[in-house]
Amino acid sequence: MERHEIDELVNELTLEEKMGMIHGQGIFHTGGVKRLDILPLWMSDGPMGVRRELEDDNWNPRGTTDDFVSYLPSNTALACTWSRRQAEQMGRVLGSEARGRGKDVILAPGINIIRTPLCGRNFEYMSEDPYLTAQMAVPLIKGIQENDTAACVKHFAVNNQETNRLTVSVEVSERALREIYLPGFEAAVKEGRSMTIMGAYNKLRGEFCCHNPYLLREILRKEWDFDGVVISDWGAVHNTSEAALGGLDIEMSVTNDFDDYFMADPLRKKVLENEVDEEIINEKVRHILILMNRLSMLGDERKNRIPGVYNTSAHREAILSCAEEAVVLLKNEEERLPIILEGKKRLAVIGENAAVLHAPGGGSAGIKALYEISPLMGLKIEAGGNVAVEYEPGVGAEGLIKATALAGECEDVIVFIGLNHELDVEGQDRKDMKLPAGQEELISAVLNVNKNAVIAVLAGSPVELEAFADRAKAIVYTSYNGMEGGRALARVLLGNVNPSGKLPFTLTRCLEDCPAHKLGEFPGDETVVYGEGVFVGYRYFESENVKVRYCFGHGLSYAEYVYENLKVEKTCQGFLVKTDVSNCGNRAGLETVQVYVRAVGKNIKRPAMELRGFDKISLEPGEKRTLAFCLTEKDFSYYNEELKCYVVPEDEYEICVGSSVSDIRLRQWIEVDECVLEAEKFDGLETDSFS
Repeated sequence: MERHEIDELVNELTLEEKMGMIHGQGIFHTGGVKRLDILPLWMSDGPMGVRRELEDDNWNPRGTTDDFVSYLPSNTALACTWSRRQAEQMGRVLGSEARGRGKDVILAPGINIIRTPLCGRNFEYMSEDPYLTAQMAVPLIKGIQENDTAACVKHFAVNNQETNRLTVSVEVSERALREIYLPGFEAAVKEGRSMTIMGAYNKLRGEFCCHNPYLLREILRKEWDFDGVVISDWGAVHNTSEAALGGLDIEMSVTNDFDDYFMADPLRKKVLENEVDEEIINEKVRHILILMNRLSMLGDERKNRIPGVYNTSAHREAILSCAEEAVVLLKNEEERLPIILEGKKRLAVIGENAAVLHAPGGGSAGIKALYEISPLMGLKIEAGGNVAVEYEPGVGAEGLIKATALAGECEDVIVFIGLNHELDVEGQDRKDMKLPAGQEELISAVLNVNKNAVIAVLAGSPVELEAFADRAKAIVYTSYNGMEGGRALARVLLGNVNPSGKLPFTLTRCLEDCPAHKLGEFPGDETVVYGEGVFVGYRYFESENVKVRYCFGHGLSYAEYVYENLKVEKTCQGFLVKTDVSNCGNRAGLETVQVYVRAVGKNIKRPAMELRGFDKISLEPGEKRTLAFCLTEKDFSYYNEELKCYVVPEDEYEICVGSSVSDIRLRQWIEVDECVLEAEKFDGLETDSFS
């Protein structure tokens, strides 16, 4: 459909019909217009799969048997892969399953920055780093939208805590906003071409994000040229006029008084009384119709719309592949891993998290999984019937005695610890970084009788490991890793898969070391001040030489990789960085090569290290590959608040290439000319088609 045809369609609509399109008329859908064959927009959570079907006017499950779906790795698990390929593949799976379930908009991905380890929704997000977040979000969005399903990137913006999430106002510097909290969203719009954006619950500088004209009109619409649809978080609208004029297109909420929503009858009344110009309503409807056109929902194009599919074997295989790459090997002294079971009769499995199923929990991210393989089941599947996999949860005094006895009898022991969705959950933040009650005591007791016991940490957020990190010889980490997560973890532990995951956030020694808690505020009261500015996560730890337990980007392998021959060449586009990476081990593996820029900070304080490139490559034993990275002027810049743009200052810069932010293998100093960067303009969606 051509643009002028969309304008004509808007003109044919009555005010009542237009009003029905811009607010929820069911818990998860807007109103359609039967007279003109305009369908409702059907939406669904969430990032780890398509949510179960609910009653239309309440939050009760329908109780049908046709809404079981594939359970995908959480966004934190996906970020642990550091694989753009896996991100795009998971997007394809999610988009296909959403379309197969009849959804038009999938409320994913969540890309808010992990500012504090305590945020209850960290498992739905990706990283403490804006570059990694952007690089993973873009292919994920593209994969979703290949299936005539719109991604809805959330939550725009600075939604970094659950405490007081409906009312808290974030005070953050413009520099930190631009350098840390907005780049993922900007990339989602400009590169990922996300068709919809979800506003956040919280306020930014005193104004609610879902009717914040600075966010929605100045930045999103004018600077980034976004012409898609802005959807509110459910219940995040608080004022009719502000929502109407602030740039919101669709209001959704949690109650069933649909006609009383702020952008329903109250807004209609303001239009009729000439308090709000009807052209404001037309603008919102136009955005919605453009979205529908892109999704092949209008006119004759409907017959060509991709139908989607869910619960296929191909989806499950893709999820297993992603889950395998999401497992992070944190420590492996004396090559304790992999565990070799050949010729052995017993394997001891200890800890509740070996058997817990996580798919239904977490809040809006919870789903009705077709199945979920726990770590215990995964180990039994992979070990086979000739090995007795013996399980003790180790809960309570009696359970601790039984678990300790089992650990003392067996040569090979795996202790599963971490969090679950009683703690990693929407609507509340954790109180501290400690493991839940009894887990540290359980680990200590097991290590006392078996010093070779392997520790497997399953959590969607950073946890404190100090009670055992020095004692244990081997530690692995995984987030909520989808329906095949238990099998993937077992395949890594038993050596069928070479681990290749890398941490997308820092595991600190204690909560007090985290910059949000040491330099800024958390959770605040009516206001939370981001006093740490741009020094979030590793930017702070590297700049201030704070020792951490496991750094950003860390992850070991059963192979060994050697970095050589760093060359940095100046080009008309910037700098071309080349390096050789070899696999010197005896098995194939995947290595993520990371490129950081270090600025001395002569005239303006800069983070000591900033991620500016990475590539995950496959290497056979003895194989060497040459990698190339292109760095532009933007990669050396910071946001100048006075000039309101990015600036490359006169400074000394070092290109750092390595396996993590603290494991830099190669370095080279370079000179970069001082310059002011013009604002990047964007000429519309590549996928935009009106014919």
